[in-house]
Amino acid sequence: MDPYLRPTPTIESEHPEIVAFARRHAESASDEREAAVRLYYAVRDGIRYDPYTAQATEEGLRASATLDSGRGWCVSKAILLAAGCRSLGIPARLGFADVRNHLSTARMRAHMQTDLFYWHGYTSIHLEGRFVKATPAFNVELCEKFRLRPLEFDGREDSIYHPFDLEGNRHMEYVNERGEFADVPIDAILETFHEYYPGHMQKDWGGDFEREVDAETGDR
Repeated sequence: MDPYLRPTPTIESEHPEIVAFARRHAESASDEREAAVRLYYAVRDGIRYDPYTAQATEEGLRASATLDSGRGWCVSKAILLAAGCRSLGIPARLGFADVRNHLSTARMRAHMQTDLFYWHGYTSIHLEGRFVKATPAFNVELCEKFRLRPLEFDGREDSIYHPFDLEGNRHMEYVNERGEFADVPIDAILETFHEYYPGHMQKDWGGDFEREVDAETGDR
């Protein structure tokens, strides 16, 4: 378990702000499972999902940077959760999969020119003798606006995206598993992004994701 407990340049489990964040939210937890569950909800809802913050760089993926900004995309939020768990002595690693994501805005679809999201990130946490998947990406308010069931996590069952939204429309499809890692494989992610998202790599996103979501879901 040692590789899943050590700090890395992005999974900053010894950073003072990460340690304080983890201890604050895990305070009075009765065991590691309850502590991990509390951290999951702190990251899911306390850090706003914002895909326009996506940066596949060491600096942009640091857990402390995500905590300071209060915003992140699936990979950076998974890193923050892993860092918080490791700071409490709970083994955690990063998992990745390619998914077909039907939750996006018109500008985002036009920019990416695909609904296939490569290297979607989640956290895999070792609890009660086995690893369980936790996906803290979409905060509860975003789910409500898009008519999705928020992903819950109890520390015993995998928490992965639902295939359909509350209206029965297709939401998320897992199309390829990339595996689980002790640290974020930045070089591999960048190689894929350069191949499949050339426009994304060459332009600054800009924009306000939450405002775009409000504009597209305001009549729901």
